[in-house]
Amino acid sequence: MVLLALLVTGCVTNTDSRFAREADRDKAVKNYVELATAYIGQDNTDRARNHLDRALELDPDNPGALAAMGMVYQSEGEPELAERSFKDALSSDSDYTRGRVYYGAFLYSERRFEDARDQFLAASRDTGYGERASVFFNLGLTEERVDNLEGAIKAYRRAVELSRGDARSLLALSRTLVESGEYQAASRHYSRLMSLMQRNRNLRHSPESLYTGIRIANHFGDRDQASSLGLQLKNNFPNSVEYQQYRVMTSNGQ
Repeated sequence: MVLLALLVTGCVTNTDSRFAREADRDKAVKNYVELATAYIGQDNTDRARNHLDRALELDPDNPGALAAMGMVYQSEGEPELAERSFKDALSSDSDYTRGRVYYGAFLYSERRFEDARDQFLAASRDTGYGERASVFFNLGLTEERVDNLEGAIKAYRRAVELSRGDARSLLALSRTLVESGEYQAASRHYSRLMSLMQRNRNLRHSPESLYTGIRIANHFGDRDQASSLGLQLKNNFPNSVEYQQYRVMTSNGQ
């Protein structure tokens, strides 16, 4: 009985020790990946790589480390190595949504818009992902790039809903609604954007927001609003594409 008790105790101790070692390893890998991601955000790829090398030594198939290494390669102008790392990350864990988002952003930067759309569309199905609003915003961008305006509007609507109306999503939705001729809906969302800007002094007009507002104002015959926004566009962004479009619009008497 004593011998049996000792054997059982020994087994439990060894198992606990193994789990403890695995937990320590997983924690170390997680910390290395978080540090590396922070360094990538600072464009310090050398330090990021050092941390990722350590993470991959501990866990060669860790999807977070592999995806982050893909971003390092992307920053260093190595697209083939970057894509291989992103694919390895998703092969290791097909449910790793953050890695799928990274891969989609990489594909977008490579102008492979249909492939990027597929990645963002897959990522958007993960209802537990904490940054779904950004995923839908990126999906909207790719839908525009493949000339699917209806799909872009649908994606931007979801981005607005999930973000509870952040500025960039409201503007993108307003602009694409104008492009599709849905001025009433565009005006409603643009008004939300203007209210948001009035409450938050850190938000400033861009050429895109001014030109979108001008088009809405012109459609509803609000000459004062159109002139006011046009003056801001001229004074603040005289070299923008939107100002050139505005000049063409006014010269045509629109």
